[in-house]
Amino acid sequence: MRTLLRVGRQVKPSVFSDSLTERQELALWVHAKLCAEYGAPFPFFSTKDPLSELISSLLSHRTRNQDSHRAYQQLRARFPTWEEVRDAPVAEVEAAISPCTWPEQKAPRLQQVLREVSQRCDGGPCELEFLADLPIPEARAWLEQLPGVGPKTSAAVLLFSTLRRPAMPVDSHHHRVAQRLGLIGPKVGEAAAHTQLAALLPPDWDAQLVYDHHEALMFHGQKCCYFHTPACGRCVVLARCPFGQSRVS
Repeated sequence: MRTLLRVGRQVKPSVFSDSLTERQELALWVHAKLCAEYGAPFPFFSTKDPLSELISSLLSHRTRNQDSHRAYQQLRARFPTWEEVRDAPVAEVEAAISPCTWPEQKAPRLQQVLREVSQRCDGGPCELEFLADLPIPEARAWLEQLPGVGPKTSAAVLLFSTLRRPAMPVDSHHHRVAQRLGLIGPKVGEAAAHTQLAALLPPDWDAQLVYDHHEALMFHGQKCCYFHTPACGRCVVLARCPFGQSRVS
C-alpha cells in the first residue's frame, strides 16, 4: 500500500506493507543494523524502583531531561519518602519540582497518583513491586488507570525500573524512525504505535533485547533520522527505507 507522508512543505512517499510477516522481518533487520551501529547491548540507564520510575516519568513529560532530573533530585532531597510527598502541602511539592515544566499542574497530579496507589494497595506503603508478578498487559493496564499515565509511561515503568519487564516504550524519535521505515502507517499516533510496534517483536524477547530495540531506534532518531533534514546519505538502514530512498534518488 503506497501512502504519502507530509514532512514540512514536502510530500514524501512512504511504503507500508499490509503483511505483518513482512513488517516483522523488517523490524528484525532494522534491529540488527541499528544495534550494530550504536553498540548494543546498551546498559540500563536507570536503577530506580518502579514507583520512583513512575514519578520520574511523570516529571519528564514535555520537559528536557536535565530539568526533569533536577526536579526529581530536588523532590527526593526535600521529601525522603513518597508518603511524605503524598501528604505534604501541595505548594511545597510544587516548589520542589520547580525546574520541570508546569510544576503547578504536576505537583497535585503526583500527589493524586500517590494517593491512588496507596488506596489501591489497601492503604499500605507506596510501592509497585507487585507488578513483577502480573502479566505485562495486566501490569500496564493497572498503571494506565492512574491519572496521567499512558502507554509510554506504563511501558517505561516496567522496562526502565528495577522490574526489568519486556514492555517497549515508544518516544517521538522511535515513532518517527518506525514511520519513515514503514513499520507503522503514516497516520498511526504514538499511543497506537505501542501496540503495533510491540507486535513486530518476537514474544520471547527479554527486557535487554526490548531495551536495545527501543534505544537503538531512539538513538537513530537523535543522531541521524532528524525531524528536519535527516541525514539519509549516511543512514545504515537506507537500503530499506522508502522515505530515505525518495530523498536521495
